[in-house]
Amino acid sequence: MIPIAVLVSGCGTNLQALIDAGEAGILCAGKIALVISSNPAAYALKRAEQYHIPGIVVEPKSYSSPAAYNHAILGVLEAQGIGLVVLAGFLGILGTPVIQAYTQRIINIHPSLLPAFGGRGFYGLKVHEAALARGVKITGATVHYVDERVDGGEIILQKAVEVWEGDTPETLQKRVMQEAEWQLLPAAVELVCRKRER
Repeated sequence: MIPIAVLVSGCGTNLQALIDAGEAGILCAGKIALVISSNPAAYALKRAEQYHIPGIVVEPKSYSSPAAYNHAILGVLEAQGIGLVVLAGFLGILGTPVIQAYTQRIINIHPSLLPAFGGRGFYGLKVHEAALARGVKITGATVHYVDERVDGGEIILQKAVEVWEGDTPETLQKRVMQEAEWQLLPAAVELVCRKRER
């Protein structure tokens, strides 16, 4: 079973989807061993605690530079023997040391059908605001490998979601989470863990 670290910054709904998938037997080739938050106030840490998953805070402002921050994250991952890193609402951008040490072992969930509405500055509600401003009829979510291009890594899975007339960024975000993200991320994590077990 592959030890997984989930990196978070907020409320942790995608973390909850992974926890639920583990309890339902959908995610069985990997196990969440650690939750790392960039935000000490993240509700995701409480979710981890409720399920007896170790959670730690590695806060960017506690470090003198992005390089020092990345080395701190890498040190935690290596000390815990982590085999797969899952970015689930993590607002930081991982740097070269982590990406090179975990090549093809870091995946991210993004709330659009990449390459649409991806890259620097596209996260959270901003993605859904951009989709509505463009007038698209279909949006969705993407799970992809993380490389040094923001949202540019190889796509693992995608799922489309219809945009409804009268949608707001908030209603669209909720539907993308429910219909795509919470299904797609556990499926992709299981797929990647199975590949790594071979």
